[in-house]
Amino acid sequence: MHPHAVVIGAGPAGLATSRELCRHGIDHVVLERGDALGHTWANLYDSLRLHTGKHLSSLPGLSFPRTTRLFPSRQDFLDYLHEYARRFNLPVRTGAHVETLEQSDSHWRVRMKGGAELASAVVVMATGVVSNPFTAEIPGRARFAGRVVHSVEYRRPDGYVGRRVLVVGAGNSAGEIAAELAAAGAQVTVAVRSGARVVPRDLFGVPIQYLAVAISRLPRHVQRSIAAGIARASALVRGPAILPPPSPARCSDVPLIGFHLVDAIRAGRIRLKPGVIEFTPAGVRFDDATDDPFDDVILATGYRASLGMLGDLIRIDGCGFAVRTGRVTSADQPNLFFVGHNYDTRGALRNIAQDARLVGKLVARNSSASSSG
Repeated sequence: MHPHAVVIGAGPAGLATSRELCRHGIDHVVLERGDALGHTWANLYDSLRLHTGKHLSSLPGLSFPRTTRLFPSRQDFLDYLHEYARRFNLPVRTGAHVETLEQSDSHWRVRMKGGAELASAVVVMATGVVSNPFTAEIPGRARFAGRVVHSVEYRRPDGYVGRRVLVVGAGNSAGEIAAELAAAGAQVTVAVRSGARVVPRDLFGVPIQYLAVAISRLPRHVQRSIAAGIARASALVRGPAILPPPSPARCSDVPLIGFHLVDAIRAGRIRLKPGVIEFTPAGVRFDDATDDPFDDVILATGYRASLGMLGDLIRIDGCGFAVRTGRVTSADQPNLFFVGHNYDTRGALRNIAQDARLVGKLVARNSSASSSG
């Protein structure tokens, strides 16, 4: 017996979608490539903490425990995901690594590693982005004598103490990893090309995300004025901006949250350099034509939506996401939906909750229409 819907990925997006499908009485299964749900979260760096407050980071139907701190840790969130799946008895199948998806006679054929197959009327892509790290192509990497890893491979500062470390990028992972390494005794340099918009994690103990949600319905020019006012207030307290402004062509509106990186740069614990041109045998060459030696390079160069299993069945937009009509519906294939592909200052988890509810309603509506037809 094949399920009506297949949800790919058992992270927050997949679990939230599963709960909504359960609520609408839709027979489905959640396929997780790892040996346990939340596989990606279980393998991120130890010190990771949500940038968004717990009150606006919960999934549909279940709040965080009252004892959870305002900004949950990685382990807090992983425990929450396991409780979420247990509480709603979600149909998660682990060790199910989906390799390809095909459309056949208005149904989806889901092929997994090892040869197993499923057929379904609906597919929901809940694979997120962290499972597909983006590694920038920097010339000369093969000749560099040191160690090069993506930030997704970083766990803790052990092994970096006393070493010369270059962190490439200015996103939240880059800022947190660089600050942690510097505090642990590494000699840290951060290379920033496209810049970053830095905002406080909280204002007077209230998460900045809560403000972003509160003003999200205001006109864009009013939102920009409020954001500019916060930036001016921060400059009065901490001094003028130290990182270059972000490129206007950036795909994500998510800022660098918190002052851990800029404070470490101002204190002289982290050096700031421009973008990287190429690797050298001993280190890298920067945009300012200087060469510096390094023992390790951490590429905090971001992620791309994990969509490879769809092949050429869909179009990809300029930011690496599937082309959609509305927030969640594929513009190219029937009964194909995406949860976990909307990112903005209101928080990825809040967007996941919103999109999971929307997918649940759409799948239920389409299922009812098919049955009545």
